[in-house]
Amino acid sequence: MRKLRISLYLFLIVSAFGVSYYHIFERMTFSDAIFMIAITLSTVGYGEVQPLSPTGRMVTVFIILFGITITGYTGGTFIRMLIEGELGKRFGRKKVEKKILKLKDHYIICGYGRIGKLLTKELRKHNQKFLVIEFDSSQIADLEATGTPYMLLDARDENTLLKAGIMRAKGLVTAVMSDADNVFITLTARMLHPDIFILARASEPKNETKLKSAGATKVVSPYLLGGQRMAQLLVSPTVVDFIDIATMDDKFGLRMEEAMIRGGSPYEGKTLVESNLRKDYGVIIVLIKKSSGEMKFNPSPHEVLEGNDVLVMLGKIADLQKINAII
Repeated sequence: MRKLRISLYLFLIVSAFGVSYYHIFERMTFSDAIFMIAITLSTVGYGEVQPLSPTGRMVTVFIILFGITITGYTGGTFIRMLIEGELGKRFGRKKVEKKILKLKDHYIICGYGRIGKLLTKELRKHNQKFLVIEFDSSQIADLEATGTPYMLLDARDENTLLKAGIMRAKGLVTAVMSDADNVFITLTARMLHPDIFILARASEPKNETKLKSAGATKVVSPYLLGGQRMAQLLVSPTVVDFIDIATMDDKFGLRMEEAMIRGGSPYEGKTLVESNLRKDYGVIIVLIKKSSGEMKFNPSPHEVLEGNDVLVMLGKIADLQKINAII
């Protein structure tokens, strides 16, 4: 596109020069000067509009040579763009940008490194809407290949977050390599949207406190989690296998998910045994997070379900989807 713009600018400059010369020095009317430059650049061979001076003929030769070269280069560039699909990509990008403007209840992922790629893979698997903000142009090929909606901008800029729809987003994940940048992005996001859920990555565990002070709702240190997981695999491998099956692996058709009891839910005000969740759907209620934040693990059958309680359930994926729809 840059080459095409340059060639078009040169074409306009030559045209403007020719019209001005014929009008001023050859005493042509403005319309005759435009017609003269048109037949000269197009080489249709109509002849001179009016007799030219020797200097005028030399200028015309220059316009023909230079103009034809520019015209050929412009046409070749345009054809090459059509062949290589560059125009299609550009128009396709415009469509994506329009979709981005309509996004709502989505997640904004800042950074498309190793963590960002894993995040998009999991969100896509769970049919969640998301948008990636990446500043490194070398990631474009991967983003385009996977059909990932993205913006090639700096996530530290508040205008970028506004363009990404932070005011309509469900949550934001900042997973860039620099902890300092993660702190800055967290501060900016919290300033723009005080109630948004912010998940921040900490490369160094010592920076977790800084990220929380900046406004992060949750902070994750991949290296710390990796070390803990490796230790658990050594000490309790079966427990880790079960957690993987329940949270990440769908090959057994099982999943651990959460669902909030909204106002007006048919389960509101009932005890667990009265809800018949286990009987009707075969799910296991692992815990209940009360609206006060209290966690009740392995809750009693007589535990009363209240509005805004969050149920963590283990069961078949299809059954969990049905329960979510009802709750």
